[in-house]
Amino acid sequence: MPATAEITAFVAPQSVQVDYGPELARCAAALRKAFGASFTIWDAQSGELLHASVQQPGANDLFRGQLVRAIHGTEPQFIADEDCVLLLAVPLDGPQGRTIVATASFIVRPVTPSEHLNGAATLLGLDQARAMAWVVRQSVWSPDALLRLATAVQAQINAETRAADLQREVDKLSDNLASTYEEICLLHGVTQNLRINSDEEQLCSLVLRWLIDCLPAEAVAIQLLPVAKEGQITYKARTKSVLYTTGRCPIDNDGFTRLIETLNLEAGCGPLVANRGVTGAADWPLPEVHELIVVPMAEGNRVLGWLSIFNHTTGGEFGTVEASLVNSIGAILGIHSSNRDLYRQQAEFLASVVRALTSAIDAKDPYTCGHSDRVARIGVRLAKELGCEAKMLHTIYMAGLLHDIGKIGIDDAVLRKPGKLTPAEFDHIKQHPELGYRILADIRQLADVLPAVLHHHEQWDGKGYPFKLAADQIPLIARILAVADAYDAMSSDRPYRPGMPLEKVEELFRLGAAQQWDAEVVNAYFSARADVLQISEEERANLTLDVQQWT
Repeated sequence: MPATAEITAFVAPQSVQVDYGPELARCAAALRKAFGASFTIWDAQSGELLHASVQQPGANDLFRGQLVRAIHGTEPQFIADEDCVLLLAVPLDGPQGRTIVATASFIVRPVTPSEHLNGAATLLGLDQARAMAWVVRQSVWSPDALLRLATAVQAQINAETRAADLQREVDKLSDNLASTYEEICLLHGVTQNLRINSDEEQLCSLVLRWLIDCLPAEAVAIQLLPVAKEGQITYKARTKSVLYTTGRCPIDNDGFTRLIETLNLEAGCGPLVANRGVTGAADWPLPEVHELIVVPMAEGNRVLGWLSIFNHTTGGEFGTVEASLVNSIGAILGIHSSNRDLYRQQAEFLASVVRALTSAIDAKDPYTCGHSDRVARIGVRLAKELGCEAKMLHTIYMAGLLHDIGKIGIDDAVLRKPGKLTPAEFDHIKQHPELGYRILADIRQLADVLPAVLHHHEQWDGKGYPFKLAADQIPLIARILAVADAYDAMSSDRPYRPGMPLEKVEELFRLGAAQQWDAEVVNAYFSARADVLQISEEERANLTLDVQQWT
């Protein structure tokens, strides 16, 4: 998976070592089986001795390594010819694309006891007597037969080497596919849980659990930074940094903050990888952190948090694979956090608009100040009794605050008249639902409250206004607010009459159930009666518009 930013790595460079062990054992065994003699094996490029024969004299003579380096071509060939002894060299394909050369000495003609084997003795690294003793014990080979057999064995060994290389590639590809599959599943799981209104703590817990299952880390941590100042928010928002962790996390929230400050990290810095070469230094701020990857959760130049993994489970080092995955998750979470906060800011703006409109209603009719707020809270309590979900409760609260917004367009003399209204004045008052609808109709975010604003004076029997809807034709939200509105209107003092006693209000509810009001909503009132009474007697509650904080 490609990283989305350059990786800052604090890892000491190391030379790549080739592991010849299994390959050398396989090659040596194949040569010994074919020739009945053991071979010495060299690195073709450096002349380094890789595997020495214990049966052949002079096998580990480093001069042979120099001869190996001078070989031309890839065919089996003789690289030394002394008396009756030929030194056979067989170039072979080694691991990781390296070439190795197997060498062994062979006797190519019979000898007599009287011969002087000066050259052969030198090649074998023996004195004359010992050289003769070794030579007479060996089988005699034809040079052509040696080359033909060497060519056949070379083809066999190279084919087996290529097969082994292919198997390693298959195994590596399989491991990479498995790792990539896990990463894709992780990224898919994260994206499927990105909801603007989802619980942030729950999302962080899911991501932490998935990451610690997927990566070789002892701990994973997410630090979310503040997005607002204390006392300046209506909707739930972070005003302090918070740290979520899983596994054996070596630092707390304050320690994490100090770590970020010490490393001088900022938006756009990309993933930082620190292994023991850095974490073991004297100026490293947290000795308990041995390996570390940390990435910003950012949107543009704004950092909303940090995602980090700590301490390799096997004491190894974190590398680009882990850094790329953590960086991808950090980028996703950063964009999501930014979207959540943008959504909150828009909600804050809408809340300010609602508060301004509610204040305008109160200013228009000071005698009913607080009516909208009480209707909103009573409506929420009735909706909860009816089993409405959280989103519906939020809409009902907003609708309760704004249900009488159309009274802004009603004549003050009519609205504040202390006596009974004339038919013409009552017809004028009855315009406020449609006026309210027109006032709010162009605010897209308030579309869900419009049915309540327009229909809260409809009646179950179809005798209400403005459209004489009946029964289930009336939206549920309007039926709920109709009962809440009626309760507060009847029980509160008005310019033209004092508030009714509770007994009278409830008698009217019983008589009007299934006629003026929805009987189920009236039953909900009686079930929640104690809470409704408490709401009506409380001072105006300064509730936020974030339903998560008060439901």
